[in-house]
Amino acid sequence: MAKKENLPMTTRFKSTLFLTALSTFGILVSPSVTANTAKQLTQQIESKVIELRRQLHQHPELSNREFKTSQLVAKELQALGLEIQTNIAHTGVVAMLKGGKPGPLIALRADMDALPVTEQVDIPFASKATAEYRGQKVGVMHACGHDTHVAMLLGVAHNLVKIKDQLAGDVMFIFQPAEEGAPEGEEGGAELMLKEGLFAERKPEKVLGLHVTSSMHTGTIALRSGPAMASEDSFTIKVKGKQTHGSRPWQGVDPIVASAQVINSVQTIISRQVDVTKAPAVVSFGAINGGIRSNIIPDEVELIGTIRTFDQDMRGDIKKRLPEIANLSAQTLGAKAETKIQHGYPVTVNNPELVKQMRPVLESVVGKGNLIEPSLITGAEDFSYYALETPGLFFFLGVTPKDQDLSKVAANHSPNFYVDESALKLGVEAMTRLAMVNLTSKE
Repeated sequence: MAKKENLPMTTRFKSTLFLTALSTFGILVSPSVTANTAKQLTQQIESKVIELRRQLHQHPELSNREFKTSQLVAKELQALGLEIQTNIAHTGVVAMLKGGKPGPLIALRADMDALPVTEQVDIPFASKATAEYRGQKVGVMHACGHDTHVAMLLGVAHNLVKIKDQLAGDVMFIFQPAEEGAPEGEEGGAELMLKEGLFAERKPEKVLGLHVTSSMHTGTIALRSGPAMASEDSFTIKVKGKQTHGSRPWQGVDPIVASAQVINSVQTIISRQVDVTKAPAVVSFGAINGGIRSNIIPDEVELIGTIRTFDQDMRGDIKKRLPEIANLSAQTLGAKAETKIQHGYPVTVNNPELVKQMRPVLESVVGKGNLIEPSLITGAEDFSYYALETPGLFFFLGVTPKDQDLSKVAANHSPNFYVDESALKLGVEAMTRLAMVNLTSKE
């Protein structure tokens, strides 16, 4: 990299303004570690990142079964000379980079698991993998971009190793399994990594992560302060009645009619009982199972649904109200309702002060006008568990080619989900810059 005194006057002026802006936010930046460093390092590693991504994409693995993926990750990290731990939360890999100077520890996270989706994208490295999922043989695909997350974080590791002597602090690289949810009867993901002591020995001062999305064009990054992604809890309500002939409903208790009553009453939790001016919330039913013949009123009906909120207190309130309302509604018709709530991911919250500090850094990577503030996302992410432990920042990277209509592209989790690989260098550069800014100090 050219010495500062040899740069053109305009370049020196812009660099000074940028460093001054960061100092305003309380971030100390070394003159020897500038934005150009991250860009140049990323240009050198870009082809390697794409190669890794294609290898991972062609060989996807389901949650808690990321055996070959973790082996590849461990091999790459060991080749960089990093200290690694494996088999955390089944298949997780964690690496530590020691900076050349004393300073804080920050954590960078990537998720590794794929989905039970049969790929339909026509690319040379398309997945042909299959696996067993809930007793059925299914196709397996990186339909949410976790292959790109792993490849990009490995690229960031390559970059930071090259400048480790200039870093004032340390980096924890987290390669996490089972973000999409552990198989039934198993634990997994971020929650299990923390349960097994990920932050026990030394808690990072900050945790950073990203997610690719087809809803944005290549060249854009989205960052939102405060609640960004919803909590997610699922529930099962078993409405129990008394079986009878369909022609004589008075001789039994109809759980189908009772279920209709339960469904309608539960909807009043959102429309009439919680303060939606505080934060949005959703309760949705996704399945109704019960009965087998037109002339038999069954004993039982099963209702399955999901709860989404953007406030932890509201989340707890809804989960308390749901079983009470369901059972009382069923009782009015002589039935009973037994509710089981499967507790899922908390609200993903971006620390406001951290967002304020890092926003100009991300804008410097994509350029003015290309850093956007997204709407609230009702999808959920288990990055939220890390952000409950320490200040977190989670942002989105656009991966749809600029010439494509966003309203027509396949969404994440689709068998047609497509990644513009030219976007990956921005993700690597952004994460590298964030790490550098948080781990540099004045000479």
